[in-house]
Amino acid sequence: MSSEMNKNVLLVVDAVSNEKGVEKEIIFEAIEMALASATRKKAKLDIDARVAVNRATGAYDTFRRWEVIADDAPEELPEGVEEEDFEGQLFDAPDRQLRLADARKEYSDEIQPGDFVEEPMDSVEFGRIAAQAAKQVIVQKVREAERAQVIEQYKNRIGELITGLVKRMERGAVIMDLGGSAEAIIPRNELIPREPMRPGDRVRGYLYDVRPEPRGPQLFVSRTSPTFLMELFTLEVPEIGQGLIEVKGAARDPGLRAKVAVQAKDKRIDPVGACVGMRGSRVQSVTNELAGERVDIVLWDDNPAQFVINAMAPADVESIVMDEDRHSMDIAVAEDKLAQAIGRGGQNIRLASELTGWTLNVMTVEDAESKSEEETDRLIGLFRDQLDVDEDVAIILVQEGFTSIEELGYVPMEELTQIEEFDDAVAEELRNRARDVLLSRAIAGGDSKQPAEDLLSLDGMTEVIAYALAGEGMTDREALAEAATDEVVGLGGLTEQRAAELIMAARAHWFEEEEDAA
Repeated sequence: MSSEMNKNVLLVVDAVSNEKGVEKEIIFEAIEMALASATRKKAKLDIDARVAVNRATGAYDTFRRWEVIADDAPEELPEGVEEEDFEGQLFDAPDRQLRLADARKEYSDEIQPGDFVEEPMDSVEFGRIAAQAAKQVIVQKVREAERAQVIEQYKNRIGELITGLVKRMERGAVIMDLGGSAEAIIPRNELIPREPMRPGDRVRGYLYDVRPEPRGPQLFVSRTSPTFLMELFTLEVPEIGQGLIEVKGAARDPGLRAKVAVQAKDKRIDPVGACVGMRGSRVQSVTNELAGERVDIVLWDDNPAQFVINAMAPADVESIVMDEDRHSMDIAVAEDKLAQAIGRGGQNIRLASELTGWTLNVMTVEDAESKSEEETDRLIGLFRDQLDVDEDVAIILVQEGFTSIEELGYVPMEELTQIEEFDDAVAEELRNRARDVLLSRAIAGGDSKQPAEDLLSLDGMTEVIAYALAGEGMTDREALAEAATDEVVGLGGLTEQRAAELIMAARAHWFEEEEDAA
């Protein structure tokens, strides 16, 4: 083999490696595969070949290979023959396979099935024909290496902003050129609606996924994610990057309107003013990046009700009623502000709900008062009928904030006796009546399950609690002993502490039995 040919190999490796930024070893492997393929074609036989290129000189040697198979194993099945049709006959494939006995006889006793034996053979020239044969293999290897490099380069950058040029539009999606061989895709549903995009435009997005794909871009970018908005503010507002202000959350109607909640870590800083910037410069920069999307900056608050009031801006909230069980709030606004509070197509209330995490119901002050009156009448009727008390007593209970029989049945006695209109006897009687109602409900709703005597006799156990436990399948002491605290809390009005105490009382006999055994 001429030194000129060896030199050609090294020149190809250097040129492709430098042009594509791929390791030389990958190019050498591609050339070896291409030369082996050219060797098989030249032999015009179904042989297996291996080429070894010297990394220093470019010289290469070619070897013909045979796979060693067990003496009783079928050789590679001919085309069209299914394995389940094989009945023990041996198919001849002497060009690529060798029986174990023959291999050991001719080469070495150490050979095992699955090994390869090989012999030197003439190498094909690395000329024009071999280079053409190598081209496809090299291109494929280079492409695979480039895609692996992209994955390696960006896999730790998920959650960051990346910038590129619009390369082309593809079925409604945008393909971004990030430089080098890296491309990213902004899927159709991650694009801001009606935003103009033209090839050559510089575009920024939020990298939310990196995954190896057999073809096409492997980096996935969003311009509609709320996190994209939060990252833009981090970029524009130095105080956020310094940790003086925290972005707590965001909600978006992409291209139209958004709300972002911020909180200052230093009380001397105005977080809203810092995010707006001098004459609105900072928030305007974010708006320009989001194709004109209007951004409301909301002051975050630990108090959920106050946070909701802030999030409803620019609408002024007259009153607010929380329902923690349903995780919802009723918001009352002046009638002439109702449209503003709801927003076009319900946009304002929807974004406020998404930002705060509460289900929000907006209504006029008149409707809120009417709803409150209806709820008050319902509660008065509930206490009057269920507790068999006159309307004055029921009104007092509602005015004191009681909203259910459960609250009255398990409220500490001192809270009831602090009510000016109730003395100790009245307070005790009201609580006993409430517990009787709850006991009746537990018995009626317990699917006829009766608590066992050993459960009823536990210290601290009441009939209300026992029937509530029985309704959940814990009919005896053993069943309660095996329960976890979170399975018991709330049944019959049990607090976490009371539930834990009852479970320990139910387990007491376990420890006694262990002591007796000891």
